[in-house]
Amino acid sequence: AEGHWDQSIPYFEQALALDPRNVELLNATAMTYAMLKQFPAALKLFDRLLDIKPNDPDLMAYKARIYQAEGYLQEAARFLSGISETSSWFAFSTKTSQLQYERNYGELIRLLKARLAQSHLDVQQLAQSHLDVQLDKACFQMQLAITQHRVGDTAGAKVIAEQARNTLEQLYRDQPDNFRFGAIPLCEAYAVMGEKESALELAQRAISLYPRAKDPMDGPTYEENLGIIQTIVGENSRAISTVTQLLQTPYESLQYKATGVTPALLRLDPIWDPLRADPAFQKLCEEKQP
Repeated sequence: AEGHWDQSIPYFEQALALDPRNVELLNATAMTYAMLKQFPAALKLFDRLLDIKPNDPDLMAYKARIYQAEGYLQEAARFLSGISETSSWFAFSTKTSQLQYERNYGELIRLLKARLAQSHLDVQQLAQSHLDVQLDKACFQMQLAITQHRVGDTAGAKVIAEQARNTLEQLYRDQPDNFRFGAIPLCEAYAVMGEKESALELAQRAISLYPRAKDPMDGPTYEENLGIIQTIVGENSRAISTVTQLLQTPYESLQYKATGVTPALLRLDPIWDPLRADPAFQKLCEEKQP
């Protein structure tokens, strides 16, 4: 897969030489460099985009994502200070990831609850479809449930996870073609509710429906989801095996966006805490990308 992305870079650079202020082209090239984990090159292109669109919150969130992927949380925080519960989905999810990595669970729970409280307004405010609003809400409900579970509020976590599960299962009954977009939060809902077999079965089904061979950009995010589910339900050695493969794979991730998983994110993200005592996982956290 990496060779495929590497081959596109010279074409992007040739096109940028001809049209250096083309926003779509700059963005596509920056994202490709980010997927290849060539982070300095990606940051330079996002700086060029910010020259064209100063203070654009999504562009600043992309820069923050790259600093997070490198393990530089202080630098990432500088680009996220203005993000609130009314920000775009991407900017808001980057802010909640930052709070997660900082283990600032009190502020994370407050912000997620504020976002969920105003989610019924999103159709009007953000011009989103009803389906998009429902999926966004379920994703943030699951982040809230996992955080509550992490701080010991198991009962509260199960209540929120059940709400997300009910929403997502209803969406699939109504619109089975949209399975791909909500499979990940539904897997998480089953896992948090203790329904191990349902969580693992659904995670495997998503991989079989959208394998990396068919979709090298998005396919591996379903493998990443399997690794997270395996971690939540205690399948630690299998989770480590899943993650090992992903570290060598360029892909676009739901959890980590364009950068995919990196050794720094394995160190920072509390989702992987159950694996930390294993020497094999510790080795993954230390490895540097080429």
